Amino acid sequence: MSQSELRNLKLFVKTAELGSLRRAAAAEGISPQAASQALAQLEQKLGARLFHRTTRNMSLTDEGRLFMDAALPALQGLERAFQVVRQARDEVAGPLRIVGPRSSFQPVIGALVDEFCRRHPDAQPDVQLDDRIGNWVEDRVDVGFRVGSAPADGVIARRLFALQLILCAAPAYLKRHGAPSTLAELAGHRCSGFRHPSTGRLLPWHVKVDGNTVEQEVLPAFCTNEEGLEMEAVLAGRVIGQLSGIMAAAHLRAGRLVPVLAAHTADQYGLHIYWGSRVAQPARVRAFIDLAIERLSGNSDYVLGEQELARLELQGRRQHLRPIA
Repeated sequence: MSQSELRNLKLFVKTAELGSLRRAAAAEGISPQAASQALAQLEQKLGARLFHRTTRNMSLTDEGRLFMDAALPALQGLERAFQVVRQARDEVAGPLRIVGPRSSFQPVIGALVDEFCRRHPDAQPDVQLDDRIGNWVEDRVDVGFRVGSAPADGVIARRLFALQLILCAAPAYLKRHGAPSTLAELAGHRCSGFRHPSTGRLLPWHVKVDGNTVEQEVLPAFCTNEEGLEMEAVLAGRVIGQLSGIMAAAHLRAGRLVPVLAAHTADQYGLHIYWGSRVAQPARVRAFIDLAIERLSGNSDYVLGEQELARLELQGRRQHLRPIA
């Protein structure tokens, strides 16, 4: 059914209810001439006269009553469908599909979804974490997060904060093995390696050198594809690890970890939020996007400034037994 046919049908029902084409036209916000033309188009399409007309009122013909009995339930069902969609659009309720990376993201999304659900208990988040980059349309994503560079064209994206890659060691490691003073000295230390969860490829470390981010190959003494296990190995003092600021910031500030070679911390990548359209966006999607931007944009809980990193590194030198040369 075309949009014009739907308008004609609504005018027919309104005319039957009010018994007047003029009053029906006023109710539908159109001129009497336009209403008369619309009704004539409907009768022509059906090949039947729908109303008996007098100078004062209009009444249904037998064909008009048959058409009314058949058309009214369908029209009422369509109106209910429109109402359901409008209600779902306007209320912060219903399903909300969120995707994001598995690595370096669980601490962020857990707290964010928890606050969103407390604010909007009728919302139904469906959170899928995967390090692969999927198809936004095929995956039916409402809101997505991505670590690294900005998402490709076709979505609206906003950078929330820089993703730092920080070389970290526990005080126990530094007391036992000392600390490297240059990147070259990493070859003589026990380092952790991280394998991409989807491909199994051993990822190089990324470090900043002369303002540029370069790859630093390490011979790992410990490997895993699970960031939580890597964190445990670093906290236990078994290895030096390159950890994201998301995972490491709280441990560094509490003294459970110490930054190593802080001047080489890479920060070219970021955490981005993305979504599909600004038009006709359901309230639940808009509310989640607004909360994410409010809580995460420039959030210092996951980012350490250069001066703070340098201070924590110097503080760590003074506390372990084998200070940095």
